[in-house]
Amino acid sequence: MTMLSPSILSADFGSLQEEILKLERGGADFIHLDVMDGIFVPNITFGAPVIKKLRNTTKVPFDVHLMIDRPERYIKDFAEAGADIITIHEEATTHLHRTIEEIKSYGLKAGVALNPSTSLDSLEYILDYIDLVLIMTVNPGFGGQSFIRSMERKIKRMRQIIDDRKLNILIEADGGIKLDNAKEIIDYGLDMIVVGSGIFEAKDVIERTKMFKEL
Repeated sequence: MTMLSPSILSADFGSLQEEILKLERGGADFIHLDVMDGIFVPNITFGAPVIKKLRNTTKVPFDVHLMIDRPERYIKDFAEAGADIITIHEEATTHLHRTIEEIKSYGLKAGVALNPSTSLDSLEYILDYIDLVLIMTVNPGFGGQSFIRSMERKIKRMRQIIDDRKLNILIEADGGIKLDNAKEIIDYGLDMIVVGSGIFEAKDVIERTKMFKEL
């Protein structure tokens, strides 16, 4: 069954605790937390202190996506804040293997994210060490964008690589996933989907979360 990781990027930041509880009641498998620094991506969201405050709100695991430059500087902070998965961008760090090893040293799942134009070849020598690949299906930095159609080939190829090598790695996609295209995108071979505006644009967030889960 494909897991749902709603992104609070599109939530009401004035009532994040209440928004997270709605996602929990809707059956979300994870809470996706997009951390942006205004350098790696052209936007700023929140950091480890906010995640630490939110951690007591729910027992739903935190799927923390670091869209930040040189994420190795802050792995300890996010681990101590309550992350369950920490995903870093291949494009944002020089020593990818070292940073993955640090994430895992805290007993957390480690993921690597790829921007739309980044080749899957960049993962060749890191696949044996990671738990998750996050394929960005929009250019990171803003919510509400449309799914990039060429990412269909990328997801299917990633699925083939993982299956051929019999690796225990989850494939997650983030960006432009809505009710009207989610089933098709899931069938490309995904284990997890990230949905932001597709959930929070609804008047009833709980019901919309349930609708995605039913897919």
